[in-house]
Amino acid sequence: MGGGHGLGSSLYVARSSVVHRLSPQCKLLATFLFVLVVVSTPRESFWAFGVEAALVGGTTIVSRVPITTILRRLTFELPFVAFAVLLPIVGRGERVDVAGLSLSESGLWAAWNILVKGTLGVAATGLLTATTPIPSILHGLERLRLPKVFVAICAFMVRYADVVTGELHRMRVARESRGHDPRWIWQARAVASTAGALFVRSYERGERVYLAMVSRGYDGSMPVLANHRASRAEWAMALSLPAAAAAVSITAWLV
Repeated sequence: MGGGHGLGSSLYVARSSVVHRLSPQCKLLATFLFVLVVVSTPRESFWAFGVEAALVGGTTIVSRVPITTILRRLTFELPFVAFAVLLPIVGRGERVDVAGLSLSESGLWAAWNILVKGTLGVAATGLLTATTPIPSILHGLERLRLPKVFVAICAFMVRYADVVTGELHRMRVARESRGHDPRWIWQARAVASTAGALFVRSYERGERVYLAMVSRGYDGSMPVLANHRASRAEWAMALSLPAAAAAVSITAWLV
């Protein structure tokens, strides 16, 4: 699958490490199970989240991906951070004083729960995309027996994220070259017109590309260029991360 060059190349960090060489289906399942374990960890067990964060950090070091890369990708959760910050303020129940502010105790716990679990989940998925090219991730989904239609939709979504972004950039350049650069609320009409034109162009382009693919023999699935078959050693290595996190989570519940 040749799509996702722009988005995929910006996410993938080329390194020579044991994590990079693992089969994509192993890394996908390991990431999914790790996030599942993190979500099931009791929110009161601060030490457990610290150990799980150390597991992600250790895997990042082994993969030779710069820590700063993972930290930059944590910005994806900023909308959730903004929501979590409001919870202690608007929450109900018992109130506690923190730095002179009256905050909801249940809201503080909810905010902590969202922040810590969201951060670990985003860090794990960020590490996955940093060590696995987008085409390999799509192939890994097929190897995990996900429906081909679902994988095809994901492939086109990634590909057309680049196409639509490029089209939007060209429209913005054309608009600015004509001396129009909407920045204020009263110029919202121009932005809305641009969005409508972008939707129509993207839809028409998608139809043309689909017809071209069908005429060349497309039957609903992309040809497989590399067949990644995972060995038992790869599965054991990949699943050691969620297994260790599961042991921490179970211990936290027992304690």
